[in-house]
Amino acid sequence: MDIFPIILSGGSGTRLWPLSRSLYPKQFLPSLSPVTANEERSCSLLGATLDRVRPEAGFKGVTLLCNADHRFLVKEEVERSGSVPRAIILEPTPRNTAPAIAVAALSAINESPEAILLVMPSDHFIENEDRFIQLLWQAARIAASGRLVLFGIKPTQPHTGFGYIRKGEPLRGLAAEAFDVKAFTEKPNLSTAERYLETGQYFWNSGIFVLHASTFLEELEKFEPAILTAAELALAGATQDLGFTRLDQAAFAQSPSISVDRAVMERTRAAVMLTADIGWSDVGSWSTLWEIAPKDENGNYKHGEAILEKTSGCYIHSEKSLVATIGIKDLVVVDTPDALLVADRSQTQDVSRIVTRLKQLNRKEQEQHLRSYRPWGFFETLSIGPRFQVKLLHVNPGGKLSMQMHHHRSEHWIVVQGTAKVTIDDEVKLVRENESVYITATQWHRLENPGKIGLQVIEVQIGSYLGEDDIERTDDIYHRSPDETK
Repeated sequence: MDIFPIILSGGSGTRLWPLSRSLYPKQFLPSLSPVTANEERSCSLLGATLDRVRPEAGFKGVTLLCNADHRFLVKEEVERSGSVPRAIILEPTPRNTAPAIAVAALSAINESPEAILLVMPSDHFIENEDRFIQLLWQAARIAASGRLVLFGIKPTQPHTGFGYIRKGEPLRGLAAEAFDVKAFTEKPNLSTAERYLETGQYFWNSGIFVLHASTFLEELEKFEPAILTAAELALAGATQDLGFTRLDQAAFAQSPSISVDRAVMERTRAAVMLTADIGWSDVGSWSTLWEIAPKDENGNYKHGEAILEKTSGCYIHSEKSLVATIGIKDLVVVDTPDALLVADRSQTQDVSRIVTRLKQLNRKEQEQHLRSYRPWGFFETLSIGPRFQVKLLHVNPGGKLSMQMHHHRSEHWIVVQGTAKVTIDDEVKLVRENESVYITATQWHRLENPGKIGLQVIEVQIGSYLGEDDIERTDDIYHRSPDETK
């Protein structure tokens, strides 16, 4: 039986703001490690997801779907995990989960006509991973008979942030906890969720599916043929770029934007719900994260430097500064270098409203941190003044910035760790620790790390305009488009 793990790595970075941002959503956050820790290393939620479905456990190589803005973050996480992906497929425009899964199904069937898809979000937490793997194989055996299997989670509270599945009759001979699907319900209000909990007939929809690929495509053609047509054309017109599969943009854009639940699962008669007692969480809010995080005797979780007095039931996260609290209860305090969130723990589902307001105000805090990640490493803003800016550049071993030029600023580079290979116009030189170079406006220049350790450079910018869009590029080894200078 060929089981193809499909990991959907999208995300807008809203629900765990200010830690997550649109250019750095929660699946990449290493500081969520209390819920993804293993004995050897702390990893991101995406890293933990990759660990669950390694080939040595009997799975085919993993296929990841993400947008172009996140592609190098995905690739770095894959390399860090030691995984060898079957494919990293780039969605050229957001079209929700049904078109993405359609592309994955078509790709898998090209390799194995009886392919089984294991479709998972990249940003969920699973406590009992051994039980999860056991249930996956049960689900795969059910799916092999031509069924579409959902993982239903027994609710522990009247949660209003999840979709619900109403179980039907038990399916004899398939699995002990397999049921027909009687109905789907969108996120209910509180009174409805309380009634669901009392009946014992409703389960949370985990967003984890085990699908017979050809059955899924047959059902998609029946209910949403435009999605299937767009997926076929997008995959047929795909190109390869630095290990990424780029779907044809025009073809993919023709697909309706619709979730897999609405497109197929709510309409098909092939759906089966398998109850999954796996310690699952979608890590969908700060309150949810508090629930699953390790806490002290007063019910507090803290990350980073914090001193708590007369404090209970709180989630405290500090990236740099010391956080001190006195006499507070049931709050979330998240302090990052450029934004501070203080919220009642019961109100954290509304964090997205803050992000919406930031977008309306055209504030960059909704999009990225002071640390901005690039395929060659990252840069971090240290200080900003009226006509100057100071940054720390970290260039990975083998990393190379594009050949570039600025019209409105000069730059002074001071090497503080490693050895830099610097090109200024036609001159190439090695710059070692405690040495520096100066680049005037309009000079073409490039920075790269030829060594085996990380290169750290302090960059001092001086000029009348210091925006990241004051850049002209040539010879970019990462094939970035001009709008990727965000």
